[in-house]
Amino acid sequence: MNTEILGIIAMFAITLVMGICLGKYIANVYGYKKTFPDQVFETIEKLIYKISGINPNRQMNWKQNMYAMLTINLIWFVIGFLILQNQSWLPLNPDGNPNMSPDLAFNTTISFLVNCNLQHYSGETGVSYLSQLYLMFLQFVTAATGMAAMAVLFKAFKEKTATELGNFYDFFTRSMIRILIPVSIIVAFILSMNGSPMTFEGKAHMTTLEGQKINVSRGPVAAFVAIKHLGTNGGGFFGANSAHPFENPNYITNMTEMVAQMIIPFALVFALGFYLHKRKLSWVIFAVMTVGFLALAVPNIVNETGGNPLITQMGTDSSLGAMEGKEIRFGSAASGYWSIATTVISTGSVNAMHDSTMPLSGMNELLAMMVNCFYGGCGVGILNYFIFIILAVFISGLMVGRTPEFMGKKIEAKEMKIAMIVALFHPFLILAGTALTAYLPEFGAKTLNNPGFHGFSEMLYEFTSSSANNGSGFEGLGDNTPWWNISTGIVLLLSRFIPIIGPVAIAGLLAQKKYIPESSGTLKTDTATFGFMTLAVILLIAALSFFPALTLGPIAEQIQYFSK
Repeated sequence: MNTEILGIIAMFAITLVMGICLGKYIANVYGYKKTFPDQVFETIEKLIYKISGINPNRQMNWKQNMYAMLTINLIWFVIGFLILQNQSWLPLNPDGNPNMSPDLAFNTTISFLVNCNLQHYSGETGVSYLSQLYLMFLQFVTAATGMAAMAVLFKAFKEKTATELGNFYDFFTRSMIRILIPVSIIVAFILSMNGSPMTFEGKAHMTTLEGQKINVSRGPVAAFVAIKHLGTNGGGFFGANSAHPFENPNYITNMTEMVAQMIIPFALVFALGFYLHKRKLSWVIFAVMTVGFLALAVPNIVNETGGNPLITQMGTDSSLGAMEGKEIRFGSAASGYWSIATTVISTGSVNAMHDSTMPLSGMNELLAMMVNCFYGGCGVGILNYFIFIILAVFISGLMVGRTPEFMGKKIEAKEMKIAMIVALFHPFLILAGTALTAYLPEFGAKTLNNPGFHGFSEMLYEFTSSSANNGSGFEGLGDNTPWWNISTGIVLLLSRFIPIIGPVAIAGLLAQKKYIPESSGTLKTDTATFGFMTLAVILLIAALSFFPALTLGPIAEQIQYFSK
C-alpha cells in the first residue's frame, strides 16, 4: 500500500513540474514569442490559413471571437451527426456496426462537440472506425476551442485598455498545431509501446486459456486515448474506458494517462501568470485549486484503500482495499486518485467503475463536478474559476467598503449580472434535470438498475456529469433512451457555451474600461487572504446549491449502508 501511495505522489509531482514548463511554453505560444520548433509549425499554419482563407492577423472583439467559435462548432455538429447516421455503409467499418438512432446520434455528436464525451453506447459495437476517427478529431478541436477562448481572456487583461482581443481562429490553430498534436504524439507513442493497439483491422479472433474462441475488438486505440486524456475529453474507445486493458495496459500507461489528463489544466494556470507577468496570482489560483482537489482526493483514497466493511464482516480479506469494480493492475489507491482527478478536471475517463465506489467517494466525485473549477478542463477551468474571482472581488469589496476592481478595471452591475447567471446556471441545469426525471417514473425510475438512494445518485450523477462537461457515469443507469439522450444533450449544449461566452463577455467588457492604476486602497487578488476568500465563495455556492440533493443520494446511502 505504501508503494501505491508513493505512485500517487509521483504522479502529482511529475505533473506539477511538467505543467510549469509547459505553462511557460503555452504563454509564449499565445504571446507570439519565438519557440524552438517555430519554423515547422509556421509552415503548417500558413498552409491551413491558405486553404481555409483565414486571415490570422485580423483582430476581433469579444463578440466576433464568440461568433467564430459558435459557427465553426455548428459545422462540426452537422458533419458528425451525418456520419453517425450513415456509418453502416460508409468506409472503415470492418465489423459492420449499424447506424445510430437519431436521438443517440444527437447526444453523441453534441457530447463530443462540447468536450464532454458522455457515451450512451459501447465503443466496441456502437461506432465504426470512421466514426471513431471523427470523434477523435472532435476531441482535438473541442480542447482547442476551450484553450482559444481562454487565450481571448488572457488577451483582454494584457493591455490596459483594448477592444481588439486577438483572432479566435489563430488561437485555435496555434492550440492544435503547437500544443495538442505534438504532445499527443508523445503520449500515443508511449501507449503503443506498452500494448495499446494501433490498427485499422477488424476484430481479432483469439482462443482463451479455457479453449473458447472469442472476437476481441481493436482499432486505432493509442491515438484516440492520447487526445482523450490530453484534451480532457474522456471518451473511451471501448465501453470499459481506461479500465480496458487495450486502453490502459499497465501501471506505466496508467501514470502516463493520469499525467496527460492533468498536465494542460495545470499548465494553463501557470501560463496565466507567465503571460500577464503575474506569477504570484497564478500560484494563488493553483493553491486554491489544489486545496480543493486534495480535500476531495485524500478522502477517496482513504475510503477505497480501507476496504468495504460490510464485505470484511463476511470474512473476506480486504487488505487490497474495496476492489469491486477495480482493476488489480492499478489497485484501489490509484483508482481512488483517478476518480477525483477525472471528475475535478472534467476528463470523465475512468480506470474503475464509479458506480462501485463507496458512497462518500461517489459524493466526492459528484462534488468535484458540481464545483467544476478545481483545475477544470482545457481552458474552461480558468474560465469557470474567473467567474468565482469576480464574485469574490465583489463580495470582498462590499465587506471592506471598496469599489470592486480586478486587474485595474472596475467591476460593475453588468459584469456581476453575467457572473451570477453563469454561476447559478450550472446548479439549475443539474437540479432541474434531476428533479424532472425523478418526478416522471417512465423517464427516471424505469431506467434504473438500482432502486432507492443509489438510484437517485445515478440520476443526479448523469445530469451533473453532463452539466460539468465530464462524461463519466454511474453505470447502473440505462441511459440509451430518447429521454436521456435528448435531455442530457440539451444540458450539454447549454452548459458548454454559456460558461465560455459569459467569462469572455465579462473580460471583453472590462478590457474596454479605463485602466485604474494600483494604489494602497486596491484590493490585492494575489494574496493568500483573497485566495481563501475565493475558496469560501466556491464552497458556499456549492454547499447551498447541492447539499440537499447530496443528502437524498450518497449521504443517505452512506447512513443506510452502515446502519445494516
